[in-house]
Amino acid sequence: MYDWLIGDWEADVYDYQADGSKKNNTGEWHFSWVLEGRAIQDVWIVPKVSARSAATPSEDNRYGSTLRIYDPNIDAWRIFWFNPVAQSRSELIGRKVGNDIVHQGIDDDGSLIRWNFEDIKPNSFLWRGESSRDGGKTWQLGSEFVAHRIAEVRR
Repeated sequence: MYDWLIGDWEADVYDYQADGSKKNNTGEWHFSWVLEGRAIQDVWIVPKVSARSAATPSEDNRYGSTLRIYDPNIDAWRIFWFNPVAQSRSELIGRKVGNDIVHQGIDDDGSLIRWNFEDIKPNSFLWRGESSRDGGKTWQLGSEFVAHRIAEVRR
């Protein structure tokens, strides 16, 4: 389900604030097979390495990693994301829904989270991060990554 991601990507990153404003940034995302091909791991960096400095505010500093492991007992992927800079983590379940990949979980504050890969093409995709504080009745868009492949690695 995720093998098409293997390689290196750049992204235009849009973070939506509670007041309706939007922050723009750039990022990079690197995906590879790990654990003898049993999992896919990525490193997610916003802002891009070339744009980082000691002055990057911690709330804008995302340098984390995701591990995706298929679980045949639930016929889905277990997703574990960690950002040691912000001391945040998330656990989600990922499944293919139509042409999209939908990840669902519960955030530390109890709100539902949904991370989707949408508009998937060989060299581009849209990633959306959303949250819901009312049990999924309404969703608030938090981030969008418009990603473009810069390098592909064949397995």
